[in-house]
Amino acid sequence: MNKIIQKIKNKEAVLGVIGLGYVGLPLAVEKAKAGYKTIGFDVQEEKVNKVNRGENYIGDVVNEDLSEIVKSGLLTATTEISQVAGADCVCICVPTPLDRHQQPDISYVKASAESILPYMHKGILIVLESTTYPGTTEELLRPILESTGMKCGEDFYLAFSPERVDPGNLIYKTKNTPKVVGGVTAKCTEVAAALYEAILEAPIKQVSSPAIAEMEKILENTYRNVNIGLINELAMLCEKMDINIWEVIEAAKSKPYGFQAFYPGPGLGGHCIPLDPYYLSWKAREYGFHTSMIESSMMINDRMPAYCVERIMKLLNKSAKALNGARILALGVAYKQDIEDYRESPAIRVIDELEKLGAKVKYFDSFVPEYEESGIVKKSELVLTTSLIQEADVVVITTAHTTVDYEYVQKQARVIFDTKNAMKDVKMRDNIELL
Repeated sequence: MNKIIQKIKNKEAVLGVIGLGYVGLPLAVEKAKAGYKTIGFDVQEEKVNKVNRGENYIGDVVNEDLSEIVKSGLLTATTEISQVAGADCVCICVPTPLDRHQQPDISYVKASAESILPYMHKGILIVLESTTYPGTTEELLRPILESTGMKCGEDFYLAFSPERVDPGNLIYKTKNTPKVVGGVTAKCTEVAAALYEAILEAPIKQVSSPAIAEMEKILENTYRNVNIGLINELAMLCEKMDINIWEVIEAAKSKPYGFQAFYPGPGLGGHCIPLDPYYLSWKAREYGFHTSMIESSMMINDRMPAYCVERIMKLLNKSAKALNGARILALGVAYKQDIEDYRESPAIRVIDELEKLGAKVKYFDSFVPEYEESGIVKKSELVLTTSLIQEADVVVITTAHTTVDYEYVQKQARVIFDTKNAMKDVKMRDNIELL
């Protein structure tokens, strides 16, 4: 153990990152920026080639940082997993999606662990960062890695440290976001903590086991899922009562304690918040436990795209128009403002629901020029023109990008359905309806 910790402290350790996506690439960049020779692994040759050319494809990575560390030789990328043999510490940052039955798909994690088996060596540190259900590190990864004959905590070190990536966050990035680390043994925790202490400028919270760290990550996002479910349900109730939920929230925020503001919207997006509660609900069934509150919030949030379509239908009815054949302009398909990420975006679900009912939908998003849904590629309108806005029967704001001139949109639009309160500062509101 002392040998690997000393190599980390002396910046002699070679660091590896498996998976060069939204989590893995920023982590690899920070490792290299901290002065460590870093190897990024990915099965997608296109990503590997881009990294090796110094071409960035992740919004939270600074282009100049990537270019500089690649030129210096501190960061290289490869599809050859055999290079793990030369790494002292390897972080696994691969996707953990849900399958079509809404159950955790940990095949990428399993495949990553199995792929490094032939190249395991004594003293190596393996850290899983991919969000998953409590128990994955010890129940899945440990047996796979120990099949080499090496013993965890003695011959190699294994830990879980949940990623905390918030795309588009202007304050907290990989570098300065506090880290939670839980190792299989106390030695594993110590080694993993030493790694993150060396590359991050943030506190490292050590916990007693990987399961604690895994559950902690699920808690973070389930907490948000449940509270957003609550506010979405209240938004639906307030609409019936003719009460402005957004003003209600602003009033509640005046209390200096005991309240944290959450906001309604067309649903939940991103890789974590819509998915993580499913991991917990799935695992809970193993213990005969039914996560009723969590599942209720998930049902409410899943319903929101369809609810938004219902509200659009009502707006059209006021003008004696049918949804079938109506021209709809959706502003934004990214799952949150000012980013290019559209994973699990509720905006796309709203568009899909509208089109299923016969609406003719166009969208504008300067951050997402195109996206693919069910094998079909859809492209953004190139410019938010006057004619584009005026010809729409309803303009739906599905992502609150700050790059849109909302006063201009208000002046040109017939009717606007604002699901994000993006037009809160617009004074003229006769044609605006809020979620």
